[in-house]
Amino acid sequence: MLSVKARARAAVVALMVLFVGVVVTQMVVSDKLQSGHARRADRLEAARDANVAVLQHMTDAETGVRGFQLSGDKAFLDPYDKGRAGAFTALDEVTTESTDPTVLRRLVDERAAASRWLYAYAYPIVNAGVADPRFARTARGKQLFDDIRITNAAVDAAIHAEQQRVAAADRRLSWLAQVLFALLAVGFLGVVLLFASFGRRLLLAPLEHMRETLQRLAAGELSARAVPAGPAEMRAVTGTLNRLAAETERLLTADVARAARTDLRQAVSVALRDNRDPVVTARQVAALVSDALGADAVHGQVSVDATNGIKVRWPANAPSLSARVVRDILDGAPGVVLDVPHVEGAVAVPLGGDADCPPGLLYVVRHDRPEWSADERRLLATLAREVDHAVRQQRLQYRQARLINELRVLDERKDAFVATVTHELRTPLTSILGYTEMLADGDGGELSTMQQRGVTAILRNAHRLHETVSDLLLLDRANNTVGAGAVRVDLSAVTATVHAEFEPVARGREVTLTGTAEPVWVDGDAGQLERVLRNLLDNAMKFTGSGGEVTYGLCARDGRAVLTVTDTGIGIPEGDLAGLFTPFHRAANAMDQAVQGSGLGLAIVRNIVTEHGGSVTVSSRLAHGSTFTVSLPLVPAPLPA
Repeated sequence: MLSVKARARAAVVALMVLFVGVVVTQMVVSDKLQSGHARRADRLEAARDANVAVLQHMTDAETGVRGFQLSGDKAFLDPYDKGRAGAFTALDEVTTESTDPTVLRRLVDERAAASRWLYAYAYPIVNAGVADPRFARTARGKQLFDDIRITNAAVDAAIHAEQQRVAAADRRLSWLAQVLFALLAVGFLGVVLLFASFGRRLLLAPLEHMRETLQRLAAGELSARAVPAGPAEMRAVTGTLNRLAAETERLLTADVARAARTDLRQAVSVALRDNRDPVVTARQVAALVSDALGADAVHGQVSVDATNGIKVRWPANAPSLSARVVRDILDGAPGVVLDVPHVEGAVAVPLGGDADCPPGLLYVVRHDRPEWSADERRLLATLAREVDHAVRQQRLQYRQARLINELRVLDERKDAFVATVTHELRTPLTSILGYTEMLADGDGGELSTMQQRGVTAILRNAHRLHETVSDLLLLDRANNTVGAGAVRVDLSAVTATVHAEFEPVARGREVTLTGTAEPVWVDGDAGQLERVLRNLLDNAMKFTGSGGEVTYGLCARDGRAVLTVTDTGIGIPEGDLAGLFTPFHRAANAMDQAVQGSGLGLAIVRNIVTEHGGSVTVSSRLAHGSTFTVSLPLVPAPLPA
């Protein structure tokens, strides 16, 4: 017995063959009918056109004869000859195209009428060769030509009647073909209905039962199963459906368990992010793990630092872990779930430590179900990673707080040291400067040349030390923004003042000092802003050799006051640019060339510019020079008083 698949395939093939046969038959028959109809219609239309041509040719011949009869001009005989020959050729064409007896009889009459006109009228006149306008012969010719017209019309009517008969016959054939095709379509439909009935009995009823089963499954009735029925193939499909339903029930059950585990992970994560007492948080996490996994006891052990350790157990009356169990757990790889030796149903995860903190552990035991599934082990490993991550964060926060406190203490000690040193230095420096200046002025008597050089050196270095102490005091003050004490400052006037101060220095060092300054106004401390330009020009002079150039420029750009100082000096190594504005920082090439300086000037520039709400940047090429750019908030010029 054929299977359902084989029978269905055979039915489909039969339907396709039948359908193709009907379609091909219809196409072939329709094509033949249409081509036959077109061929007959064209033939009769050609016969009708040829009959019209007969009358036209005879009319041309008659016109030529009458013209010759009246005038004797032989030029009229040319259309006569052509018309006479063309008329009989057209008569032969009509005879060829039509097979109807009536048409052929009418053609015989038309040919006889044309012959009578030629022999009784045309030939005598043409053969005479002279004009003969006698009325009797003309009337006779007209009567004979009227016979030609009558017989021509009779032929046309006969051909038209034949066309109507042929068209009617073609319509009957077309109708018969349509009836035939309709019968074939009815037969095809019957075969389709037969196959449909067969399919419903073998396929649709079992499929409907499976659809109802699927609806029950979709509604949540996971225990619904289909009853096998129908052919072997349908019973196999039903069995597959039942297995799919069972697998779906298993997966949904597993998904519910997975969702519960996800909820557990989220609950543990929330608890670990809570900033409450770490011991309370640890107990809450142990309780969550115990409830979710059905554990009899949960133990946790972590360390935030070398001295602060947290140990919890759930429930509170659970027995403590022995030293042997703890040692066995900590011997394992951190983050890997392992079975605890000598304890049935116990698993644990070692937690990592570091140089300051000993490692920890997460221990879970379950006596009624000692076997732990792979999903449960993965869940326990995930929870251990969450706990380990939270502990590491806690360690980082603790160490960060400790480091911040240590830095604060160091900063306070630094402030106290700088204040003490500067105070202790300023008092003796004042005395040294005062008495040295008195000696230099000759208050203690005239000095020898050697004594004068010594006093001058002491005075010069005392002034350098005094400037260094002043720079330290300036750096040590708080970085506050310029507030109520700020005034409107004309930076072009500041640049003019500093330029006049450095022009003699530039000439003494054989350095060209040039600059341009637009009228630019800012809010701030004029003295501190002078110090910025003074430090920048001093650095430029210091690192530019004889014959070099130092230029500055001041302009307004995009709502900012922009001051640039450019030199053609030794430049700055790229590795020193990042720390250039750090106190006491000196470039490597400056130290190599023994250029004097404390390394505080640019740090002071940055502090002053920052206090004024601005910024300072540098660009440099080694051995080509450097450019420092200061940008400050621009303000409108004050109104005239």
